[in-house]
Amino acid sequence: MNDEKRLSIDPAQAARLLRLATYASVTTATVLIAGKLAAALLTGSVSVLASLVDSMMDVAASIINLLAVHYSLQPPDRDHRFGHGKAEPLAGLVQAAFIAGSAVFLVLHAVDRLLHPQPLKDPLVGVGVLLFAIVATGVLLAFQHHVVRRTESTAIRADALHYATDLLTNAATIAALGLAMLGWSNMDPIFAIGIALYILYSAGHIGHESVQLLMDHELPPEIHARIKEIVRANPQVRGVHEVRTRRSGQTYFIQLHLMLDDQLPLVEAHRVADQVEAAIVAVFPNADVLIHEDPTSESPPRPLPD
Repeated sequence: MNDEKRLSIDPAQAARLLRLATYASVTTATVLIAGKLAAALLTGSVSVLASLVDSMMDVAASIINLLAVHYSLQPPDRDHRFGHGKAEPLAGLVQAAFIAGSAVFLVLHAVDRLLHPQPLKDPLVGVGVLLFAIVATGVLLAFQHHVVRRTESTAIRADALHYATDLLTNAATIAALGLAMLGWSNMDPIFAIGIALYILYSAGHIGHESVQLLMDHELPPEIHARIKEIVRANPQVRGVHEVRTRRSGQTYFIQLHLMLDDQLPLVEAHRVADQVEAAIVAVFPNADVLIHEDPTSESPPRPLPD
């Protein structure tokens, strides 16, 4: 039922939320870069540098998201009959590549700092900047999660995932600076390596989800079950089979075969199919439904697994 609630949002409202989320993301990341750059220069901390690089990747990924969401919201055209929704998972793949690249860079830099230690300068400045970053990121995440709940956007979910890692990286960086002030200077690059490994894990998660969407992964089982429940609620439907689903951007593509009485006139069969389609769209407003009518006497040739 939660999926139904999410999909009940008006498409125009969904588009507005997606655009606001991308603008908020780019703005927040840009502000954080300015602050962390100053902190990195003043402190010389490699863990602050790790947080700065992460924020720079956030800006790059957020700009990619901005372009991808804008493109994915364009209506179908002559060359893209199914719309442009797959721009979102493509953006997710690009984000994953950016994030993975930043993680590798951080590991190499942190290892170099372990081999060639350097004292930190003005660590309290870094702590202050990172506390501000935690508050700003928390506000952005709250808004992004609201947008994801309403739209199920892959691009915004990916964006929110690496901003969530920012909270961890900022907290870890504050801990590293605190330990460095207590004399544990080697903890700064060690924490940076830990942050980088977590960023790499996040990149893998984003990349996997994006690939699944590009490969037309089926919608969740509960959505399948709800679709069949809606179809079978029509008293003239004798069965349903070969239900196929996939998602592209904000659109659910649903295909199915209806089993109808053999002697049902074509006009009546078409009317029943229209009723079923309307019932599905009433629950999933962003759905694109394609229905094929089969006579009851004809057994399904190759039933698909549920």
